[in-house]
Amino acid sequence: MKSRIALIACYLLILGTAFLYYPKWEYWREEATITWDVSGYYFYLPAAFIYKDLKKVGFRDDIQGKYYLSKGYYQTYTHENGNEIMKYSLGMAIQYTPFFLVAHGLAPLLGHTADGFSRPYQAAISMGSLLIALLGLWLLRKILLRYFSDGTTAATLLVIAFATNYLNYSAIDGAMPHNWLFTLYTLLIWQSIKFYESPSPWRGLLIGITVGLAALTRPTEIIAFIIPLLWGTSTLKDIANRMKFFFSNKGILPFLLAGVGTLAMGSLQLIYWKYVSGDWIVYSYQDQGFSWDNPHIKEAMFSYRAGWLLYTPAMAFALLGMIALIYRNGKSAIRPARGEGSGESGVSPNPQSLLTNSSIEPIGIVPIILFALLFMYITFAWDIWWYGGSLGQRAMIQAYPILAFPLAAFFSLAEGRNWLKVVLIPLFLLFTIYNVWLTHQAHKGGLLGTEQITGPYFKAILLRLKVDPDTIKLLDTDELYTGTPQNTKIVFTENYESDTTEYSCPIEPIEGKRSFCLSQEMQFTPNIAIPMLPHKNGWVRVAATFRTQDKEWQIWRMAQLQTRFLNEGQAVKERHIRIFRLLEADTTQHIYMDVKMPEEPFDSFHSYLWNSDSDKTFAVDEMEIMVFEEE
Repeated sequence: MKSRIALIACYLLILGTAFLYYPKWEYWREEATITWDVSGYYFYLPAAFIYKDLKKVGFRDDIQGKYYLSKGYYQTYTHENGNEIMKYSLGMAIQYTPFFLVAHGLAPLLGHTADGFSRPYQAAISMGSLLIALLGLWLLRKILLRYFSDGTTAATLLVIAFATNYLNYSAIDGAMPHNWLFTLYTLLIWQSIKFYESPSPWRGLLIGITVGLAALTRPTEIIAFIIPLLWGTSTLKDIANRMKFFFSNKGILPFLLAGVGTLAMGSLQLIYWKYVSGDWIVYSYQDQGFSWDNPHIKEAMFSYRAGWLLYTPAMAFALLGMIALIYRNGKSAIRPARGEGSGESGVSPNPQSLLTNSSIEPIGIVPIILFALLFMYITFAWDIWWYGGSLGQRAMIQAYPILAFPLAAFFSLAEGRNWLKVVLIPLFLLFTIYNVWLTHQAHKGGLLGTEQITGPYFKAILLRLKVDPDTIKLLDTDELYTGTPQNTKIVFTENYESDTTEYSCPIEPIEGKRSFCLSQEMQFTPNIAIPMLPHKNGWVRVAATFRTQDKEWQIWRMAQLQTRFLNEGQAVKERHIRIFRLLEADTTQHIYMDVKMPEEPFDSFHSYLWNSDSDKTFAVDEMEIMVFEEE
């Protein structure tokens, strides 16, 4: 009963977030459902069914101009034969297909353009993603109830939905593959359970298709085969018995059909590559890859940029729960089963008898621990370990159905221990508030751009709804003076009226007859060098007025205001801020940067502007450098 109520609460949270807080299908441009990576997974469908153009994807420029799918185009790349190769594999396109076809049939009837990206398509993919999320949680509840009590199952469901980034990737960004893979994994676990209860060839085939579809969605998910292969095993003897089963008369056909199902799904990608490129195998991620010998474990776990446990601390209890899971398994193993030995499938013929509560089955820990460790290693070895604009480690979400087992094992420790409940309940309420805050700031709040987060910035915004606009400077520097400058002294001014450099500028001067213009051709302002002596409480403020017509959105190409302290020509301290974090299109804005004088000896201060290889043009004027003391 408790778990049923918990499931309903999870449903209400997800549906309420999707329909009342952030109906993504109603948004346009890069905030719509079919944008960014989702559009890359989705392109197969309009290319095949509407435009009949899988090779050239010639519709992309018109669609990009009309719907603005992303800042910059990366969803395909040009092969050496001149054709366009989809960056992402076609597993998601297969899963989107029923919803795409419904939208394609309804679009003209509802008065919308049947171009694959109008509102009916956005809504259909969103609704399909929500249905998939609800199905995944429903299956997860069914699975957990076989191994844990109703109360523990309820707690596990509530924590995953309320206190982890699964909320964002089910209710808002549900069209991303992680939500769909979450449900695929629950389906795979359920199929594995049912297979070992009653092995049959068709169940083997279905398992193979599920593994193949997961790998076709994200190739690294091929490790999902560990789950059905080893489900229910806890010892080397269990594994040996399992291998014997697969080579027995009863196990060989399901095993072979599972392989056939997996290969059949994978062959679809090979056929696409052959059709478009002429090659059977294509590495579509180009210069992106893995650092197998140096996985980014520390950064991926704890960094402010996208650390899994920093943004989803509740899942730390899943890692701790590994110990509880092993303990639970060991405790159950010493209870003799009614029948000795193993069945043909390599598991006890009467597993219910292994626990005091005979309605709950023991857990085979080998596939859970092996899969979790291997999954984290692969996920964190990816060189783009922060996974773009990810809210925490979004690539971990599909592993949550597996991690739900150690998480539930940890919660089961609280059964009969009221003192532990007194500790855990307030803690997870705090995690829920934190998760809701993160989700809000990632969308409507606007404070969270997790790909760029730094420690000083994160600490400045933590659990706040609004902050001073200057706080954004902490994304680039670790210093932000918030007091009133004392004992100020202006040591440099420049209005560029006497600048004789010849260059054309499409932007009108900010003040007077001339402003300095930075562009693709003119990348730097003249370096300003000022002799300066240290001061114990000293700060330097560099300020200027800026004007632009077009905003630079790519972080690595945003113009930088550079500052540095030198001693005998050697840099002692360097700081910078990115101007376009603060400068909007078609605006004129006064922007300043404060930097504290270093304790180390220095004899001069230097500053200049660099356009960071951007092709955007902007003007700068009224440059001023001031030194001051703290309050």
